[in-house]
Parts: sequence; structure tokens; C-alpha cells
Amino acid sequence: MAKIIFGLVGGLASGKEETKKYLVSKYNAQDCRFSTSLRDVLNRVVVPVTRENLQKISTILRANFGEDLLAKAIANDASKLDADIVVIDGVRRPTDIEHLNKLPNFYLIRIDADSKIRYERNVSRNENEGDNKKTFEEFINDHNSEADSLIPVVMEQAKYSIDNNGTFEELYKQIDMMVEKLLQK
Repeated sequence: MAKIIFGLVGGLASGKEETKKYLVSKYNAQDCRFSTSLRDVLNRVVVPVTRENLQKISTILRANFGEDLLAKAIANDASKLDADIVVIDGVRRPTDIEHLNKLPNFYLIRIDADSKIRYERNVSRNENEGDNKKTFEEFINDHNSEADSLIPVVMEQAKYSIDNNGTFEELYKQIDMMVEKLLQK
């Protein structure tokens, strides 16, 4: 079987992480995440891993080393992984797609969920320091940040779409159907 590479794109707390976890658990997928290298840098220099600091370090790195710096790194990482399925979490810029589309069997997956549901998920999971204290208005304003402003543009390029407004079981069923369809190709 040829390696399948999924790129997950969606708004904050839309279900990318849960989709990735399911693919890893059920299909033994290996994963890459755009923010991993950014988190590594912030942890190494002992700076809090907040959404704002992740955005700052991303901007600094891309401004000094090229807009496609992280995209090249993640495409390289994904191509080297020895797995039948690879999941890339955090696709958000057109330059990401330029590099990922060069990989054989790459599929961009759009994950949608209602903004109120995504807000509740974001507060409860508190992935980044301070997420649990954000208001709904602050959460919505995060979508206008430099890091997230192009996500809707990238989502339009997705070949497959998952609606994550329901239960975990409904999400998993959609993922299974998508994987089965791609395995038959």
C-alpha cells in the first residue's frame, strides 16, 4: 500500500486533534504537527507556550527564513515517516499546500464545526496557557490573527470535508468512510 498523507485544516478547536488521535489509534498513523517545532523553541528558551507566543515565533521565523519555512520542514518530516498513513495537523497557509501537494497521495481534509461548539471545546481543553479564560469574543478575534486569517482560503482547497458538530461516533464514522474510500484508490 502506498503511503497516504492527510493534511488537516480547520478553525481553532474544530476537531483536528481528535481526528489525528483517531487515525493514530485505529490506523496506526504517524503524525506531524506544524506547531511542534514552534513549541520546542518556546520551551527551549523558557517562554510560555501561549497562542500569542506561538504566533510571534512563527512570524519571526517565517519573516527571517521564508514564508514556506515550516511547510518545507513538515513536508520533509512527513515524507520520511515510515507509516501507511501520516497525519499533518495545523495546515493553515497557502504556502503549506504548495509543498504538501508535491507529496504523493496527499489529501487535504477540511474539518468544520460551529463556532460556539469550538469555543466550548477550546475553553475546556485549555491546550495553550490562558485558553480557559478567554471570552467568546476573544476566541472569535483569534480567527483574525495573522496565523489563522488564511485558514478559510486553505479550507476551500480541501478535497474532503468532515462535519464535526456531532458525537465522537459520528466523527469516527466519517473518518472511517474517508479512509476506506482512499484505500480503495
